[in-house]
Amino acid sequence: MPGWLSNAVFYEVYPQSFNDTNGDGIGDIPGITQKLDYILKLGCNAIWLNPCFDSPFKDAGYDVRDYKKVAPRYGTNEDLIRLFGEAHARGMHVILDLVAGHTSEEHEWFRQSGKAQPNEYSGRYVWSDFWLSDMDGRPFIAGECERNGVYMLNFFKCQPALNYGFLEPKKPWQMAMDSPDALATREALKDVIRFWLQAGADGFRVDMANSLVKGDDEHKSGTCQVWQDIRSMLDEEFPEAALVSEWSDPIQAINGGGFHVDFYLDHPDNGYHSLMREGEKSYFAVNGQTAEHFLSEYLPRYEATRENGYVSLITCNHDTPRASWTLKERELKLAYAFILTMPGVPFIYYGDEIGMRYLADLPTKEGGYTRTGTRTPMQWDHTRNMGFSDADADQLYLPQDPAEDAPTAEAAMADPESIYAVVKQVAALRAQTPDLQADEKLEILHDGCGEDRVLIYRRGAHVMAVNPSDREQTVAAAGSTAGKEPVWVLGKSRMTEDGLQIGAQSFAVYEMPG
Repeated sequence: MPGWLSNAVFYEVYPQSFNDTNGDGIGDIPGITQKLDYILKLGCNAIWLNPCFDSPFKDAGYDVRDYKKVAPRYGTNEDLIRLFGEAHARGMHVILDLVAGHTSEEHEWFRQSGKAQPNEYSGRYVWSDFWLSDMDGRPFIAGECERNGVYMLNFFKCQPALNYGFLEPKKPWQMAMDSPDALATREALKDVIRFWLQAGADGFRVDMANSLVKGDDEHKSGTCQVWQDIRSMLDEEFPEAALVSEWSDPIQAINGGGFHVDFYLDHPDNGYHSLMREGEKSYFAVNGQTAEHFLSEYLPRYEATRENGYVSLITCNHDTPRASWTLKERELKLAYAFILTMPGVPFIYYGDEIGMRYLADLPTKEGGYTRTGTRTPMQWDHTRNMGFSDADADQLYLPQDPAEDAPTAEAAMADPESIYAVVKQVAALRAQTPDLQADEKLEILHDGCGEDRVLIYRRGAHVMAVNPSDREQTVAAAGSTAGKEPVWVLGKSRMTEDGLQIGAQSFAVYEMPG
């Protein structure tokens, strides 16, 4: 396990929307380097950088045309290497986004694979053996290449599926996982991984990590085998490199696939969704539901994986409506304090720390569709284009929040009552307190499943309590000591003879040795 993950707090940067330094209306890598001190001052010591590789951008860079070349709109390979160096000089880490299951249809591998004459790339993608095949019900494209066959898709039309083999091949065109072509694809992925780790990257977040082996079983046994092989390579050659999965099944991803971290993603009706994404029913909404749905899903996964890796919570990501769409400012503060004091490695999406809004009515951009409103340019200040770019407004990657009260980083940093202030304070407390970092065990003292909705949890010598309701509550189950003062509090809380008393919409952290 990479040691640096134990106290990491990640900041997700969507490069085209973060900071534009050359005036073309699109964020760039020098712009990220320019803002490293802002990220570090917030309390984040690691960055997840969304895809920055050469691409036709039909899916915002998740359609890679060249894994080893930075997209010119973001800068150069040298710019990215400089970002690594500047981050390392500040004690920060940077992981890249690895699109492992597919490439762009414009990738040279695919251009060669689609030729009629067999070549070394003919088996790099999943192809049938006849132009009228139907791919057994899987999505495919026909009639685009001279090759006599159709090719499988992994997501959009522009994203042909790479060939890692089938778990149980049943037709002549379906290759086994140990076939030479499937193994060659795996080795090509390792080559990309080595290239960027040698250049200074600190690991990868893997897009659609569970999508590699086709015809896989419900346990993803084949895909797990591929990732275990890659993890073995990392353990031997790059033991401090982090492997983070987009999987949302930590038992499979961590225990089966060997990932260090798995996101608990925002899938409708799951436990994470119930925290912040169900409008007035959300747990952190003032009149919302109890914590039962979240805990019933989270705790078994946490207990099953905590010896092997981290189940991690996110404020949001580039695929998810911002939590500000469903929660008010006070509710967001409680939610983010919770995320930063739970086990695992927390991820903060750029702009969430200032309460940036989800712009629901934006037309799609680069395959964003309903996700587009979460990908708008960072709002730094009230200068031209909110400090994001010197370009004309109509040249910006996406429009910005037009509201007069649109939040900015400058205003948030100056306001001691802002969301930014809460995130910064709790992140600082986490950095200073090993109990609140990734590894210390979680113990639920009061489960937030009753009428009071108060959730109290212990990690080491520290006890956290959150009351999302609009009523002050007193809970006897906290193991309280009368007169004990919190080490950090949002709202009000105190220990009494009757137990822990916590105000409406309040969050408190106590040090409780023994």
